[in-house]
Amino acid sequence: MIVVENRAAFDDHRVTKQIETLIQRGYHVYVITMRHPSNRRYSTHPLVHLYEYPAPPEPGGMPGYFVEYGYSFFAATFLSCRVVLRERIDVVQFCQPPDIYFPLAGMLRKLGVRVVVLDQRDLLPELYVARYGSSRRWLISAIERLERRSQRNADRIITVSEYFEKRLLAASGVPADRVSIVGNGPVLQRVEGAEGDPALKRGRRYLCCWVGVVARQDRVDLLVRSIDHLVHELGRNDCQFVIIGYGDFLADAKALVAEKDLTDWVQFTGQVDQAEVFRYLATADVGLDASLQHEVSPVKAIEYMAFGLPFVAFDLPGTRAISDGAASYVEPGDVVAHARAIDALLRNAKRRRDLGKAGQARVREELAWDHQALTYLRLMDQLCLNGART
Repeated sequence: MIVVENRAAFDDHRVTKQIETLIQRGYHVYVITMRHPSNRRYSTHPLVHLYEYPAPPEPGGMPGYFVEYGYSFFAATFLSCRVVLRERIDVVQFCQPPDIYFPLAGMLRKLGVRVVVLDQRDLLPELYVARYGSSRRWLISAIERLERRSQRNADRIITVSEYFEKRLLAASGVPADRVSIVGNGPVLQRVEGAEGDPALKRGRRYLCCWVGVVARQDRVDLLVRSIDHLVHELGRNDCQFVIIGYGDFLADAKALVAEKDLTDWVQFTGQVDQAEVFRYLATADVGLDASLQHEVSPVKAIEYMAFGLPFVAFDLPGTRAISDGAASYVEPGDVVAHARAIDALLRNAKRRRDLGKAGQARVREELAWDHQALTYLRLMDQLCLNGART
């Protein structure tokens, strides 16, 4: 059974890949999630059993998150207990964020669940600071305590990178043999099936793409300022820029684009499915990232690399760890250097090819979901066979 709150299960690419991997192996998968149109395509699958609750309202600031998480916790508790009382569940996987389900884990164990797995995809204390700053130290401490409780309560933890693993082990005191790294790369077959479309360039010579959730911590504002320098100061007017995704900062990003007189050069797609994202990446010349979160291993970077797409990013440990030799890095926060790096890549076709080939090779040999799925399946097979804390 998989419990996911932050996004609907089949609107979350990582959860979708996990579920598809499990059902290909023959597992029955019970999914506790918010109701969403993306779930419909699996509503009749014989191995997928959907238990949906009405989506909570979008949080309006910090009080809104308390309402959302409280509501989601009680909805997940009701539906999870309903499943466990009717069906045999060997493993329950809680998808973090948020770190609120450890009380439910204890309840489910008493009802017969054998193993609790935590899938840690974000570091909530760092994420909170990136979004809101560090002024509310008491709240950050509370988030850290919830995180440790979730980690210590789990029988096994999967996480997305070596940085997350080291940080988790240092903070929680959990034994290293209870933690596994399962990355979040794309499925190679879907990458290979994507076809580019020159029309996406809107008559311009080059296309640069940014992909992700347009949230405050992703610093799309810095990306827009970089594009502003590139277009208005460096005179680069032969490139179309596309920001692919949606999120709570989208309206602000559009307003900034209008303020900087960049509407002719910058396009926003809003929410699109993965096939459409991959159509853009198969067309693009350069990928873009502007995050300042040093701990994050950006999924967008792996997707750029999968398409042989060189990209420009701020020089951060999490980014460099997965993409060294596949990207052009600049000093964190320096939008002028960021713009110049984009310009330099567009001027140098050979460097674009070299960086692209290096990144594509690493994805094909290591980072693709095709490889990560093997680790995930080995873990689930082991837990279902043994059903005990290791």
